[in-house]
Amino acid sequence: MKVTRTYGSIVLMLCFLISCQQQETEFKTDSQDYNSFLANRPAKETYNVPMLEDNNIKSDSLRLLSMGKVSGEYHRFLGQTGDIQFLKNAERYLRNALITSSADQAEHLRALSRNHMAQHKFKEALSIAEESRRLNSAINESQKLLFDLHMELGNYSRADRYLDSIRSMPDFGYLIRAAKWDDHKGNLDSAIQFIEKAIAVAEMEKNKAQLLWAYTKLADFYGHAARIEDSYQCYLRALHIEPRNAYAKKGIAWIVYSYERNGTEALRILDSILKQHQSPEYYLLKAEIADFMQNDMLRVQALDDYYKLVRNNPQYAHMYNARNVEFLIDMDVDQKAYKLAQEEVDNRPTPESYGWLAYSLLHIGEKEKAMKILEKHVIGATFEPVVLHQAAEIYKANGKTQKVQELKQKLLGAIYELGPMKEAQIASL
Repeated sequence: MKVTRTYGSIVLMLCFLISCQQQETEFKTDSQDYNSFLANRPAKETYNVPMLEDNNIKSDSLRLLSMGKVSGEYHRFLGQTGDIQFLKNAERYLRNALITSSADQAEHLRALSRNHMAQHKFKEALSIAEESRRLNSAINESQKLLFDLHMELGNYSRADRYLDSIRSMPDFGYLIRAAKWDDHKGNLDSAIQFIEKAIAVAEMEKNKAQLLWAYTKLADFYGHAARIEDSYQCYLRALHIEPRNAYAKKGIAWIVYSYERNGTEALRILDSILKQHQSPEYYLLKAEIADFMQNDMLRVQALDDYYKLVRNNPQYAHMYNARNVEFLIDMDVDQKAYKLAQEEVDNRPTPESYGWLAYSLLHIGEKEKAMKILEKHVIGATFEPVVLHQAAEIYKANGKTQKVQELKQKLLGAIYELGPMKEAQIASL
C-alpha cells in the first residue's frame, strides 16, 4: 500500500512538472520584438515622388513620371496613413491619364478599377475591368482582376472560371488567388500552402511589395488555424519590410488582446497606430478592447471618434457599410441598420452582406424573415465565424436548437478570431 501511494505521488509530481513546463514554454509575445515599430514615423520620410507635393501636376510632367505611377504611389501612401484623400487623388490622376495619354489604356483602366474596388464601388469597378478586358492587352492581368471583383460581388461560379483561366503554379498572382478561393471554400490548410508558395516566389523575385502583402495574409491564415506564434512571426516579418504597416501592428494588437487577454498592452499598440493612421476601423477595435477592460468612458469615446470620422467624410461612401450596420445595431438604431444592410446587399451581394441583412431583420423583430434569408443566401456559402455567430443567434430565436448546437461547436473553435467579448455569448447559445 505504501509503495502504491509512493508511486502515485511520483506520477502526480511528474504530471505537475510536465504541466509547469508546458506553461513555461507556452507562446508569449515580447514587446521588445515590436516596440521599435511603434515609434511615430512621418509618412513623408518614405515619399520618393517629389511631384506629389504639388497638387497641380502639369501635363509635361508625364515625361518625368507616368500618372499611373503617381496613382500607385498614392495607393501606397493610403496604406501607410489610412487617409482616404490619397485614394481619391489616385482616382483623379488615373482619370487624367486615360484622357491625356493613348498609351497603356488597359493598364490605366485596371488601375482605376482597383481604385474603385478599394472604395467599395464594386459594380463600377466591374464595368471598368470588363472594358479593360475588351482591349485585349495583358489579358491575364484583366482575368486576375475579374476574379477579384467577382469574389467581392459574390459571383463565385464566375470567379472560379477566371481562376481556372490563369492557372499557373509558379505565378504569384495565381497562387494568392488560389489561396483566396480555398479559404472561401473552407479549405484553410490548402490556402496556407498556396500563400507559403507565393512567399517563396516573392522571395526569389525579391519583390518587397508582394512579400509585405503575403506575410500579412499568411499571418491572418495562421491565426485562423490557431497557429498563433507563426501568425505573430509573420506580422513581425511584415514590419521589418514596412515599419509603418498599420495592418501588421493591428494583427499583433489582436494577438495580445484576444490570445493573451492583455487589454492594456493591446491598447498601447493600437494608440501608436492611431497617431499616424486615420482608418476609422481602428476606433472600433479600441472600443471593443475598452469594453473588455470594462472602461465604459473609453469605449464611448472610441465609438464617438469612429462615428465622427465616418459621418463627417462623405468620401468613405460604401466603404464602411458593414461596420456601420454593426455599429447601428450595437447602438440600438435597428431600423437604420436594416436600411443600410439593404443598401450593402445591393452594392455587394455576398453571403456576408446577406448575413448582416438577416441579423438586422432579427433585431427589428422579423426572425422568420431573417431565417429565410439565412438559409437561402448564407448557410453553406461562407465559413466566416462572425456570420456563423449571427446565424446561430437567428436559429436560436427561431427555436432551431439542433442547428444552434451544430454552429456552437464550430464557434467554440473560433474564439480567438471572434475575440473575448464573444466568448460568453457563444457559451450561452
